Amino acid sequence: MLKAVFELGSDGPRQILVGVDGSPSSLNAGSYAAGLARRQSSRLVALYVATHSRFTSAMAASAGIALPAEADEYAEELGRLVHDRAAQIGIAIQFERRFGDPYEQLMTVATELRVDAIVVGASRQHGNPLVGSLAARLVKTARWPVTVVP
Repeated sequence: MLKAVFELGSDGPRQILVGVDGSPSSLNAGSYAAGLARRQSSRLVALYVATHSRFTSAMAASAGIALPAEADEYAEELGRLVHDRAAQIGIAIQFERRFGDPYEQLMTVATELRVDAIVVGASRQHGNPLVGSLAARLVKTARWPVTVVP
């Protein structure tokens, strides 16, 4: 008969990665992850990934908008919001920002930081919260438990 040996205090995730972009579902995911981190005494890392498409760049250029500067401003504002909310519930949080494809960056950061779980918001595109979404890709391919928050 095998006897299971458990290390006290390490049954839950030690480090949680949450993807945030300022959308309502990502803020819900951030709140859920923060509560989980507080209850489990886990380290929480919030990741914002700035993206742009050729269409967005063309529109920004025609309007005379400097996209990188706006992305930096938005990331700073989002970072302040994340830190403020974490302070309200009494947890420490690490805010990371990257540029590129959100899926690739979440996978990269999760690997670099050796996280135990990923939390993301459900996509509201196409009417279905999972079809063709970042969440669906993560659920199908990630090596970590993925929680999708509506």
